[in-house]
Amino acid sequence: MVEQIIYFSSSIGTLRESSLHADLKLWYKESEDQLEAPVDNFIIDIVRDDLLIEIQTKNFSTIKKKLEKLIANHKILLIHPIVKDKWIISVESQSNRVISKRLSPKHNSYVDIFEELIRIPELISNPNFTIELPLVQIEEYRKNDGNGSWRRNGWSIYDRKLVKVVEKRAFYTPMDFLMLKPTSLKTPFTNMDLAYSLKKPLNLARKMSYCLRKMGLIKIAGKKGRSLIFDY
Repeated sequence: MVEQIIYFSSSIGTLRESSLHADLKLWYKESEDQLEAPVDNFIIDIVRDDLLIEIQTKNFSTIKKKLEKLIANHKILLIHPIVKDKWIISVESQSNRVISKRLSPKHNSYVDIFEELIRIPELISNPNFTIELPLVQIEEYRKNDGNGSWRRNGWSIYDRKLVKVVEKRAFYTPMDFLMLKPTSLKTPFTNMDLAYSLKKPLNLARKMSYCLRKMGLIKIAGKKGRSLIFDY
């Protein structure tokens, strides 16, 4: 058993943001940048000259309208971390004592961006828009307070903290996302073929093919039974 006491701030980072969001903001910040600066009635994470940088750790649907309004007159860089490695740290609810620490068996890769990209694929073709994906290692803190998901037996995710940025990759145009297609995938293909080549769940393959269609990179070429067939 790990004998350690963790102390949490009541206000993590700024504007009550998560530690992961605050950590990434500091990691990306350059000396002349403005943090949390007002632009067009919005608060922007980082303003670097004429570039607006927004960090979104999850749920692109909450930032979609903001991006749509800003992109008309500003260059936008959207930063979204992809969690390559995650250590789950279980903390006793009352004492904040660490009970255990383990490495999650789930390891994400760049292709997992389609879990979120499905909410904004139409923005990718805009020349004012860039997405950058830092591949990160994080610690996720959980408390046994009984208020969390049944999948975690009531444990709540209390905070997530950046451990390391392993590497990062920027996507400027739709063609950049097509490069995430496995080289082993033959065309024409179905979502099942795509999932097999990716070694990812079928649901993610469906989201990927949807995004690539919205970007104009692939098209429906027919059907095989009940499955759609895609080609270029």
